[in-house]
Amino acid sequence: MVKNDKHRTKALIDEERKEIALSENALNLITRFQDTVHDTAIEYHRKLRDKEMTKSALDDIEGIGAKKKSELLKKFDNIEEIKNAKISELTKIKGINAELARKIKENLK
Repeated sequence: MVKNDKHRTKALIDEERKEIALSENALNLITRFQDTVHDTAIEYHRKLRDKEMTKSALDDIEGIGAKKKSELLKKFDNIEEIKNAKISELTKIKGINAELARKIKENLK
């Protein structure tokens, strides 16, 4: 691909570096493909970044899904408060029994 000053494809070349004749429609189609691939790649990396930004130590505890994680963080605000909470406080959260509360405490040591 040969690019112009605005990083748009203006031509294709073969293995001998000779320009391949293309119509304006073909170049526009190639540009649309490139734009779509670029947009998809950007969106994928945004999702990865967003996921990484919301990751916490709770994600690594078996039995804690998105809902329980959300409920814990609503009640305790942050991981440090969950870490310092008593088992009896943790079991007040819907879906968290004593066994899971102990597992949370153990994993957050």
